[in-house]
Amino acid sequence: MSQSSLLILNAILALMMFGIALSLKAEDFKRVVLKPKAPLTGILAQFLILPLMTWALTMVIPMPTQVALGLILVGSCPGGSFSNIMTYLARGNTAMSVSMTGIASLAAVGMTPFNFALYASLNPATAELLKQIAVPPQDILMVVVFVLAIPLSLGLLAGRWLPVFAQRSEGAFRFISLFTLLLFVLIALARNWSEFVAGASIFLLVVVFHNALALMVGWVTARGMKLNNADTRAVTLEVGLQNSGLGLGIIFTFFGSLTEMAIIAAAWGIWHLVSGLSLAWFWHRRDRQEQAQEAKA
Repeated sequence: MSQSSLLILNAILALMMFGIALSLKAEDFKRVVLKPKAPLTGILAQFLILPLMTWALTMVIPMPTQVALGLILVGSCPGGSFSNIMTYLARGNTAMSVSMTGIASLAAVGMTPFNFALYASLNPATAELLKQIAVPPQDILMVVVFVLAIPLSLGLLAGRWLPVFAQRSEGAFRFISLFTLLLFVLIALARNWSEFVAGASIFLLVVVFHNALALMVGWVTARGMKLNNADTRAVTLEVGLQNSGLGLGIIFTFFGSLTEMAIIAAAWGIWHLVSGLSLAWFWHRRDRQEQAQEAKA
């Protein structure tokens, strides 16, 4: 991919993060300060437990080195904005989900490059691959700052000082988010279509298993902290729906020759929407059944 194409893609990703920040308000961060238990549980699961479990997965299950590196990168990314929508559909705590997405996106500026460098270095196979590519961690940090920190800061300022613009444009930016993610996914798959078809069974199996692991990490951590049902659903979906668009942006910028790594992130971008919608539908349907039974009693 040419440098101009990479610049455009990263600019679109930054625009997506700007749109996320438009929906954040000071109350979202005050909520974390006043009731930190649930959002901190989500952050703990997102940046400490999931990357560790992902690394363990790559060490226990034999898989191609590029696939392992792709899983480590996706597992190091923050939750995506779609977790807010899925939490709403699942009747979870949407306000807390929005707060957690904002905090996680800010924390990802440091935690995503750190976790990726740490766990990739702890796997002998991926460590050797990274030595051959020689991508300095500070270069990844700069990309994350460009596509996360700066647009989030600008979005928060715009939401604070231009509330009418923020309210009117929020829906458009959500559409851009979905379009951007699908664009990244289609580009990744189109560029590596023959490799994807040849190893589709392995790629899909690994992605489905890893996504199930991420959802399970969120749910078990939330239950372990004795969160209520609404907060448990928000934490589960936040951890289970990663910002794979950020992962693809990093891959296109630094790992363009690693086709299997790009395929893993692209497949994640599709599958986590399927699993998130399915889980939201399951919880929503179970709530309606319980309400119907209570009405009959």
